[in-house]
Amino acid sequence: MFRIGLGNDIHRLETGKPLILGGVLIESEKGAVGHSDADCLTHAVTDAVLGALALGDIGSHFSDKDERWRGAESFVFLRRAVGLIKEQGFSVVNLDSTISLETPRLRPFINAMREKLAAALEVEINDVSVKAKTGEKVDAVGRSDAIKADAIVLLQKK
Repeated sequence: MFRIGLGNDIHRLETGKPLILGGVLIESEKGAVGHSDADCLTHAVTDAVLGALALGDIGSHFSDKDERWRGAESFVFLRRAVGLIKEQGFSVVNLDSTISLETPRLRPFINAMREKLAAALEVEINDVSVKAKTGEKVDAVGRSDAIKADAIVLLQKK
């Protein structure tokens, strides 16, 4: 049996904030604003996993109203979601994801993100795809006011 999950996340960008994507700190003038470390990509992946398991969304498990999660590293959320995958007898087949960000260019950081996500999901790096797109100067992403990430994950019953 297979299960598929779709996740997405969006964060405002602000000057002087850190930009963390897929667990990788990226040098940037602007970073994401959020209750946790605002790792937009990891949030989308976590949401995809929870969706595939029909367990709601990231906010229902890690509320931004809960002070325990203030400043938390987003991989804490992903590792807990991977634990739920195992509890339900599934494993990850593959992950595909897209980050939408006007600047900086993310190509130099993609493999590091793939490695970290693959390790957390307990799969090979070849099972993890991370793509980067710009907003083509359109909408909040294109104006460099926001970052958005989308992820889709396929799970298989062991």
